[in-house]
Amino acid sequence: MDDAFLSFAVQKLGDFLIEQVSLHKNLRNEIEWLRNELLFIQSFLKDAELKQCVDHRVQQWVFEINTIANDAVAILETYTFEADKGASCLKACACICRKEKKFYNVLEEIQSLKQRILDISRKRETYGITNINSNAGEGPSNQVTTLRRTTSYVDDQDYIFVGLQDVVQTLLAQLLKAEPRRTVLSIYGMGGLGKTTLARKLYKNPNIASSFSTRAWICVSQEYNTMDLLKTIIKSIQGRTKGTLGLLETMTEGDLEVHLRDLLKERKYLVVVDDVWQREAWESLKRAFPDSKNGSRVIITTRKEDVAERADNRGFVHKIRFLSQEESWDLFCRKIVDVRAMVPAMESLAKDMVEKCRGLPLAIVVLSGLLSHRVGMGKWQEVKDQLWKNIIEDKFIEISCILSLSYNDLSTVLKQCFLYFGIFPEDQVLEAENIIRLWMAEGFVPNGEERMEDVAEGFLNELIRRSLVQVVDTFWEKVTECRVHDLLRDLAIQKASDTNLFDIYHPRKHSKSSSCIRLALNGQGERYHSLDLSNLKLRSIMFFDPVFPNVFQHIDVFQHIYVLYLHIKGGGAIPDAIGSLYHLKLLNLSGINDLPSSIGNLKNLQTLVVSEGRYFIILPRKTADLINLRHLVARYSKPLVRISKLTSLQVLKGVGCDQWKDVDPIDLVNLRELSMFDIINSYSLNNISSLKNLSTLKLICGEGQSFPSLEFVNCCEKLQKLWLEGRIVKLPDLFPNSITMMVLRFSVLTEDPMPILGMLPNLRNLYLVAAYEGEEIMCSDNNFSQLEFLSLYDLENLERWNLGTSAMPLIKGLSIHNCPNLKEIPERTKDAELLKR
Repeated sequence: MDDAFLSFAVQKLGDFLIEQVSLHKNLRNEIEWLRNELLFIQSFLKDAELKQCVDHRVQQWVFEINTIANDAVAILETYTFEADKGASCLKACACICRKEKKFYNVLEEIQSLKQRILDISRKRETYGITNINSNAGEGPSNQVTTLRRTTSYVDDQDYIFVGLQDVVQTLLAQLLKAEPRRTVLSIYGMGGLGKTTLARKLYKNPNIASSFSTRAWICVSQEYNTMDLLKTIIKSIQGRTKGTLGLLETMTEGDLEVHLRDLLKERKYLVVVDDVWQREAWESLKRAFPDSKNGSRVIITTRKEDVAERADNRGFVHKIRFLSQEESWDLFCRKIVDVRAMVPAMESLAKDMVEKCRGLPLAIVVLSGLLSHRVGMGKWQEVKDQLWKNIIEDKFIEISCILSLSYNDLSTVLKQCFLYFGIFPEDQVLEAENIIRLWMAEGFVPNGEERMEDVAEGFLNELIRRSLVQVVDTFWEKVTECRVHDLLRDLAIQKASDTNLFDIYHPRKHSKSSSCIRLALNGQGERYHSLDLSNLKLRSIMFFDPVFPNVFQHIDVFQHIYVLYLHIKGGGAIPDAIGSLYHLKLLNLSGINDLPSSIGNLKNLQTLVVSEGRYFIILPRKTADLINLRHLVARYSKPLVRISKLTSLQVLKGVGCDQWKDVDPIDLVNLRELSMFDIINSYSLNNISSLKNLSTLKLICGEGQSFPSLEFVNCCEKLQKLWLEGRIVKLPDLFPNSITMMVLRFSVLTEDPMPILGMLPNLRNLYLVAAYEGEEIMCSDNNFSQLEFLSLYDLENLERWNLGTSAMPLIKGLSIHNCPNLKEIPERTKDAELLKR
């Protein structure tokens, strides 16, 4: 596949030459040469992609091309920004003719790129890279379209438990046994055996959920901070309210420990302490877990036997085992995309390879993901031959060999997407939306006929199908949270280092590549006082440290960045200088109270996310000048009355009804997702019907409020996902037939909603949470013809559920919680899988 960076750069150079008709002749000639040379180099990428797996020089060559492509786009964006500040394009070009410094530099920088490309061409000949691109006419957008349309996410989070059901039952019995003393259950074993997944299976078990009123989960990892771990547990128990967040920031480690003990001492709790590497980590936490003799439990996962054995002298220790040959083959077959396509000879090949995985689940599922994308006997034989080169004395395949081979099988664009996971801290659970937005901002996602968001989602699903990315949570048939296994993260960091894709700064090692264009900073802020960023041309900088000191003292070296990802402790304001970062495509902020009006200068900004602050964000009116903004996620407190100017907007989350009521959304033609809160009955929501492409709508009433009329919903002809949270006096008689997912929360309906909802011809998922006060629901014949999943929560008065003989013919998942008077479910639904809450 053509490299995404290079394709994007060639397109931008061509568009620039068309748009800037009055360019100085010398500059036009240089840009035309640059575009033609990049287009020529593009034809050699397929051969380079094949060779870079075995030749790191070629891998570096591809990286240098990407860097040049990035630099070319940045130079054009700089020119366009400066030109827009003039009265006209002609005036800007006249500035170049007069060789004013800011424009003369553009010509100098283009000429510098020219010298770098000449060097690239010489290296291409030295490395023997040839033109083997027989599909030159097939652009990257066509290929990614094919990728996305043939890739769908399959919810298979339980794959790891092939053959281990007995283990789950044994550990459940230990957690639920009548032992009042607080005990620790330790799970240990080598990486890739499924310790975390096993712990998550226990954590989400319905019996556990109902037995432990308080549950919390923390990941410790190799580099941990006890204060952060304590805060995470407290926030998961108390919630992220303004009061809680403010209080935690004032506490010492001792205060946090006492506060957590006080929270837990009257509760029966279960806490999972995942990925413990040192005994000291557990020792620093266990004092905060009181033993109130009420049956509380702690689960620890670790690779270290001594950590497991010494966590609790009277606790239960389980060493997770390898799979047997039969279980390994069963797991492989469950994960292979089309097991029916295996002819006997292919099956024999696969069994040989699976046997050499020595029962390690991670190795098996990654192997199956790799073979699923290799078609035919010959391709499978190639995989076996490559793996067998690394087997010594007929023993097992090292898992690192399987992971590397699976990585090498990825296209260039998918390699970049996978490696990007390595930039995040170890064990971090990532929001899928966040990953997708970052990929877009970094230029990994080609801008073609399909929405970039849809293409990026296809990339994520592809990595999941290959078992290179693990699913943590899903909702509405989409992945919402994901993570990478530690071993795969290690691989991503190693490969990223080889190609200079990113660098992770380690204060103790003081390591930082001078050619680094993406930099992540983890750890404790006080260690960074001597950090010098002045010699770097950074494109992305990500601070995963809430106490980083004086972040914006480095604003001058941020001039070329596309991504600025910050989390600042205790709230703060952004300086006016941020308006000079005109290449910025993604700005993700946490703990920020205020934004300056200069933010309106960020004409290239695609994503603005402000979250987890203690207060509402104040968005200046100039935010409405962000003409390329696609995602605005911020709870803001002042009306942004000109929001309709944001015609590129795809996602708007966090807008209050007060901010929306005066908006004329007629020009928001691209808006696909809207999330609104603090709705009250006196406001009209009818203007939402103007959003002709809206597919997801989430509306939340203010406390104690009820919805105004919801008849407008029927005019949203493309609406697929609808979430209504708050009292509904009367359900609309009609909803659009396009709806596939629906949530009704705290609706407190007095009339049975099922006759109306059952008529929706495409409804597949329905969640009713405290939505109905009646005693009976009626699902008549032929209703809910496509419904697959039904969840009934907190319907405390419900006694009877009548189901017609032809209703819900496709039901396969059912979840019922806190419906105490419902004594029986219809006979036909008893075969449906009982879903976790």
